[in-house]
Amino acid sequence: MTLPALPRRALLAAAALPLAAPALAQEGFPSRPLRLIVGFTPGGATDISARAIAPKMGDALGQPVIVENRPGAGSNIATEVVARSPADGHTLLLATLGALVVSPMVIRLPVDPARDLMPVSIAVDLFNILVLPPDRPWRSVAELVAAAKAAPGRLSYGTSGIAGGPHLAGLLFDRRAGIETTAVHYRGGNLVVTDLLAGRVDFSFATAASVLPQVREGKLRALAIPHLERSRLMPDIPTVAESGVPGFDVPSWYAVLAPRGTPEPAIARLNQAMRVALADPEVTAVLNRNGLEPRWSTPAQMAEGLAAERATWEPIIRESGIRIE
Repeated sequence: MTLPALPRRALLAAAALPLAAPALAQEGFPSRPLRLIVGFTPGGATDISARAIAPKMGDALGQPVIVENRPGAGSNIATEVVARSPADGHTLLLATLGALVVSPMVIRLPVDPARDLMPVSIAVDLFNILVLPPDRPWRSVAELVAAAKAAPGRLSYGTSGIAGGPHLAGLLFDRRAGIETTAVHYRGGNLVVTDLLAGRVDFSFATAASVLPQVREGKLRALAIPHLERSRLMPDIPTVAESGVPGFDVPSWYAVLAPRGTPEPAIARLNQAMRVALADPEVTAVLNRNGLEPRWSTPAQMAEGLAAERATWEPIIRESGIRIE
């Protein structure tokens, strides 16, 4: 499945262009340190992304940007915190596509991201990796699929939360490969890695940021990435599609949002600060080292991308019958 996505190469190229002086700056904004809320525990891909971007973003704004972890409820707690914050641009959310697109489809939320938040910019493209403990005997996707077919429901995969990217990847993997596996949900990607290392789950579509060190050290085995094209950061790892599950594709990105009603001049200033941060070589190096790539966008481009993702995932969620009570 190819999910509609924004033209990543075009946006990366735009981010590399000479930066214009920030325009439309709201008078006196920002007037104090900013908070960048992350809905997951420290150490995962969202946290790494936020902590890479925040210092350079703060430099561009002239005020510190402080990363604050507010994990829980699949990052919906963080979403609510930001949605209910004053709409003055000083409180921001670094969110996953799951929190913005999928969560409203599977759970009754006190806030609606589409209604209560407004786009600032896409921040990061990330790659997941299908990984498993090294003591598991499967050396390819085909061998994993064969083992799952031989024992329906016996193999388990770890996710960072119900209806998150790894969970949806697992559901799609089951459907496309004609197998039945069991999801085991955690409150963050680092907890998935802990149980993978301990052999408590059989595999996971984990973020590259959370498992690349273990893969490089041989503590986890990488089988494939769940995207149509190989990552330029991991060119030796095949895709799931080329490994025997045609059309398998689960792209993912993170984005920064502000409370609805934030003045447009503040959004423009924040967007330009994001552009500066994402074009910084130090930020790129940190992100690339963790299997992530910077991706700047305009607020309008981000809004179009979110609409496309909602249109893609709604029928899949409806078919799967996922609900969180």
